[in-house]
Amino acid sequence: MARAALHYRCAVCGYRSVKPLGRCPGCGSWESLKEEAPLSRPVPAKGAANPQALIRLGEVGEVGEARFSSRIGELDRVLGGGFVPGAVLLLGGEPGVGKSTLLLQVAQRMLEEGRRVVYLAGEESPGQVRLRAGRLGVSGDLELLRETYLETALATLEADPPEFLVVDSIQTLETTAAPGSLVAVRDATAALTRFAKRHRVTTVLVGHVTKEGIVAGPKVIEHVVDATLYLETAGHFRVLRSTKNRFGPVGELGVFSMGESGLEEVPNPSAAFLAERPVGAPGSVVALGLSGERALALEVQALAARTPFPAPRRVAQGLDARRVDVVLAVLERRLNLPLGNLDVYVNLAGGLRIFDPGLDLAVGLAVYSAVVGRPLPQEVAVVGEVGLAGELRSVEGLERRLREGQRAGFRRLVYPPEFRSLEAAVSELL
Repeated sequence: MARAALHYRCAVCGYRSVKPLGRCPGCGSWESLKEEAPLSRPVPAKGAANPQALIRLGEVGEVGEARFSSRIGELDRVLGGGFVPGAVLLLGGEPGVGKSTLLLQVAQRMLEEGRRVVYLAGEESPGQVRLRAGRLGVSGDLELLRETYLETALATLEADPPEFLVVDSIQTLETTAAPGSLVAVRDATAALTRFAKRHRVTTVLVGHVTKEGIVAGPKVIEHVVDATLYLETAGHFRVLRSTKNRFGPVGELGVFSMGESGLEEVPNPSAAFLAERPVGAPGSVVALGLSGERALALEVQALAARTPFPAPRRVAQGLDARRVDVVLAVLERRLNLPLGNLDVYVNLAGGLRIFDPGLDLAVGLAVYSAVVGRPLPQEVAVVGEVGLAGELRSVEGLERRLREGQRAGFRRLVYPPEFRSLEAAVSELL
């Protein structure tokens, strides 16, 4: 028989080659291609295969999601009502933002509900986990598994599957590839997802993020999991945001503050983000924004200053920079506002990031107010999208936005069709 040909696989990115190479063409790593036996794919004999029976969609019984609450209101909001048995969630965030703290608090809530929880600690020793858990008041019934080799960890979990599993973090698990490599992260995520679906174990995977702010590893791991959440810093708050959720709304956010006992819920984010708003300052406008299903009253700030450079600067923080450019073009073209020799800075106060077209009107009014030096009335909150012709358009979730504005105590709410154009709104309010 002819000798089976060997293949070489990169331990970092998974690139395959039929010959040994010093440097991987896929990721540029040196000496990372390791010898690998070819996959065995025997051809079954005729009649030996057992085909799976097809099922008509109408014959499939309805299965309820049977959610269970995390007993943390802001987390339940982001999840769409709570955890789903067997769901796999990926939680990303910068180092020190509070991912492990939040999950230990969730583990304590699960223990109080009588659920069995296993915490797979790949980054910390049991003593370090106990020290942090003691500060957060976590019960001693939490079961710890200190293991980084995936096969051993799965064998332990298969012997007695828990109801809730935390893996901190997915980058520490070792497979046939080095821990943290793209291959190891992909294989570990797939294996843990199969385990979670087979035993209906609700699983949360902690993922490191890159300097671009996305979860490290191949994009395929975000396709495998059921939900992807990010814990971010917004000023002195922590914001939990969903970017994917098979069982709930996408873009939903929850707001926390870091206290001595861990992450604490912020029951009224609008009041928290408006607490330091300056009184009577030009360039400050309250906007009624929407993130997921949540409406928020937020402050949009603008500043215009004469530029010393040939090309004026346009800086947007917390907002969609392209939409800000569009609004500035409308102000200059439709309202004859001179911006050609001015640097313009637009900021969503509080460190929050929301890409919502409903903030266009607030951006236009804030910039106009900053240029002419006249403040808007303090009791006004605005919402509306600005079109290229300078018209104001209605936006999604208008009723929720208006209710939030009333709850926040604003006596006058400005929205289409009260004003048909940005020029009419400027003339009335400024």
